[in-house]
Amino acid sequence: MPTTPMRLVTVIAEPVLEERIIAALRQLGATGHTASDVRGAGSRGIRASDPPGTCVQIQVVCRDAVADAILAHVAEHYFEHYAVIAWTSAVEVVRGEKYQ
Repeated sequence: MPTTPMRLVTVIAEPVLEERIIAALRQLGATGHTASDVRGAGSRGIRASDPPGTCVQIQVVCRDAVADAILAHVAEHYFEHYAVIAWTSAVEVVRGEKYQ
């Protein structure tokens, strides 16, 4: 089965940021996302709101340019004042035409 190289962007953030981040994803060219409630602990130990340890994980499969724009946006708008981490991974997607 043929696959298409894409990028998976994962953002783990405080739940208060979920709607803002998802809105930005759309504006930056993401065609969809997956959001999950997750738990964990980080190095900063500070949070703007919500119970300690609760987070939202937002994942997007997208083209390189969209992935780069998402990471830049999250870093610029949220890293300084919120508990947020983001990374990207190379993935191979079946039905890659959905992302064009």
